Amino acid sequence: MTEQAATDGLARQLRAARRWAGITQEQLAGLSTVSVRAIRDLEQGRVRHPRRETLRLLADAMRLGDARRAALELAVEGAPADTVMREAFGAELAPPPEPLRRLVGRTEELRALTGLLATEHERLLTVVGIAGVGKTRLAQEAALLLHTRDRMPVLWVDMGTAAPAAGSARSPRAALTAWARSLADGGPGLDELASVVRDRAALLVLDGHDAASRPAPQLLELLHSCERLKVLITAREPHRTPGNRLLPLAPLPLPAPEPSSDAATPLPGASLSAGEPAVELMLSYVGHMRPDLLPTDSVVRTVARICHALDGVPRAMESAASWLLLHSLEELLRIARTSPLDLVDDATLSDVNEEGLGAVLAAAVGRMDTAQATLLGDLGALADGWTAEQAAAVLAVPAATVAREVHALMLRGLVRRLPAEAEGASRFGVLNLVRGLAADRAGAAARRPAALVH
Repeated sequence: MTEQAATDGLARQLRAARRWAGITQEQLAGLSTVSVRAIRDLEQGRVRHPRRETLRLLADAMRLGDARRAALELAVEGAPADTVMREAFGAELAPPPEPLRRLVGRTEELRALTGLLATEHERLLTVVGIAGVGKTRLAQEAALLLHTRDRMPVLWVDMGTAAPAAGSARSPRAALTAWARSLADGGPGLDELASVVRDRAALLVLDGHDAASRPAPQLLELLHSCERLKVLITAREPHRTPGNRLLPLAPLPLPAPEPSSDAATPLPGASLSAGEPAVELMLSYVGHMRPDLLPTDSVVRTVARICHALDGVPRAMESAASWLLLHSLEELLRIARTSPLDLVDDATLSDVNEEGLGAVLAAAVGRMDTAQATLLGDLGALADGWTAEQAAAVLAVPAATVAREVHALMLRGLVRRLPAEAEGASRFGVLNLVRGLAADRAGAAARRPAALVH
C-alpha cells in the first residue's frame, strides 16, 4: 500500500466516524480541542503522519466504541481496516478458547452438537441447562473440533463478563469481539461484522447469553447476511426464536441408585461406579484436593453417594470437593444429603466478583411464576422415579398440565429424566439442589394470601 493510499484510508475512516457520531467538524473541534483546520486537513487526506494523541482526542470526543477506535488505529498504521479484520478472522488467528481440562462424560452430547453444527440447515443453536452443568465446556469442545477439523474461524464472546471500557480494544480481534457483543445486546455492529464474515463458513459463540429472553433481531439479520455463519449460544433458560434449535444439557449420568442409603452397607459391584462419568469427575476433584484419599471401594461408594446428592452437576461437585479441606468424606456426604446448597460455593468466591452457584439457582427458582413454583415444590416432595401420569394423580392436577410443566422444567434443567425400566414409561426427579429452594418458594406463595387477608 502506498503512503497516499494509507492517508486516504485514514481520511475515509475519520469522515465515517464523525458522520456516525452525528456532529460537524466545528462541533468536533469544540469537543476535542483539535482545531477545525486540523480536522479538515485530516479528513481531506492532507496529513501524512498524524499524531496518535490527536486521533485519541478525536475518538474520545466522538465517543467511539472499541471497534471504530481499532479501525482508526489500523488506518494510522497504513493497513486497510477491512482487510486486516478479515485476516484476523482467518482460521489460524481465530481459535476458540483452549480448554484447560478434558471433557468427561459428554460423548453423546458432543456428537449431537457437532453433528448439528456440521449441517447446512441448522445455523442457530442454543445449549440450555442449569448453571454449572457444563454448557461452556461442551461449547468449547465443539468449537475446537470445528476449528481444527474444518479450519473454521471461531469468534468467541463471553457474555457473562462486563464489556471492556471504551478505547480498550487495541487489536482487530478485540474489535471483532466488541462488534459481536454489541450486536448480541441489540446495539450497532451488524454492518461491520457482516463485512468481515461475508460468505465464509464461520462460528460465532455467545457464551452465557442470559440477559435477554431471546437474541436481538440484529443477530438474525447477521445470519441472513452471512449465509454460512453459524451461531451457538449457551444460556440457562430457553428462548423462543424462529429457527433456533434447543439442545437441553442434563447433569452428568449417575450410577444406579443403591438399594440402601446406609453408607456403611456394602454395595456389591460398587467399584464399577468409578467408571460412571459423574463419579469419575468427582474422584478427580477429590484426588486433587485430598491426595491421601485413595480410590478404594469404600471411597468410591461414598463419592458415588455424594454425586447423587449433588445431582451430578460438575460445578457443584467441584465446589463440594473443596470442602474436603475442612470435612471428612463421610461428613461431606451427610451435608450433601441434608443441605446440598451449603457445599456448592467455595470460599474463593469471597475474594472475587463472581455470583455463587447457590445464588444463581435461587434466582432461577425465583424467576418462576407462582403456579410453576408451586408445582415444582409439589414434585420435589415426591420420591424420585415418578411418571407424569403418577404425579398428576397424586397431585390432583390435569395430566396435560403436568406434562407441559415437566417439559418446561426439564428445559430449565430443574427436573431430570431418570434411567427408565425396559419398555417402561419415562421417570423423573427434581434436582436435589433445588428441592429446598422450590419448597421455600412454594411455601411462601401459599402463605402470601393469608398474610394479605390479615
